[in-house]
Amino acid sequence: MDYVLQTRDLCKNYGKKIALTKLNLKLEKGKILGLLGPNGSGKTTLIKIITGLLRESSGQILVSGMKPGVESKKIVSYLPDKNYIYKWMKIEDAVQLFKDFYDDFDENKMNELLKFMKLDKNMKVTSLSKGMTEKLNLSLVLSRRAKLYVLDEPIAGVDPVAREKILDAIINNYAENSSMIITTHLVKDIERIFDDVAFISYGRIIKEGNAEELRIQNNKSIDEIYREIFAE
Repeated sequence: MDYVLQTRDLCKNYGKKIALTKLNLKLEKGKILGLLGPNGSGKTTLIKIITGLLRESSGQILVSGMKPGVESKKIVSYLPDKNYIYKWMKIEDAVQLFKDFYDDFDENKMNELLKFMKLDKNMKVTSLSKGMTEKLNLSLVLSRRAKLYVLDEPIAGVDPVAREKILDAIINNYAENSSMIITTHLVKDIERIFDDVAFISYGRIIKEGNAEELRIQNNKSIDEIYREIFAE
């Protein structure tokens, strides 16, 4: 089996605070994985270890067979849950930044996505609404020819129309030979694009599997399973 991501007994502690506990996860090539859990469940910590922004405390993680580092970062395209574009920029400046920074950046793809998102290169970043900013950030991330795309809460805080546009962009620009991890707590809006799902709670994967098989086994949507697991 060709795995883009494998973790074995992955642990992360911040002093006495335990963020991840013996977390085991595998992601096959060509699959979209929904990493689902409430705030504080360990989603962002896991993503930061995958993207090389944090180091694990113990256990093992391999991204396309490599330990996270300089080489793995070249094949991972990461959309953080916070805006990362400088306020002084126009959209064309952001495009140039990505072009200079990433060898795998595809400017033609970016131009297509800007057209699809109805964004103009002359627009100032400060003039963009939250939805437009999300669309720009996603377009930049999807324009890289990466092996693994990691999207942290890509539809949080945007209106339903922008949400649909973002989901369509993900589906239409997703390459079959690449994989994707999407974290969200807005499960209902996005579950249709997941191949696999993993539910994370207190730093552990507590349930995982093929999305369609889980729906059939439980006779419920992924959103309903999520609500059942995390009912307060």
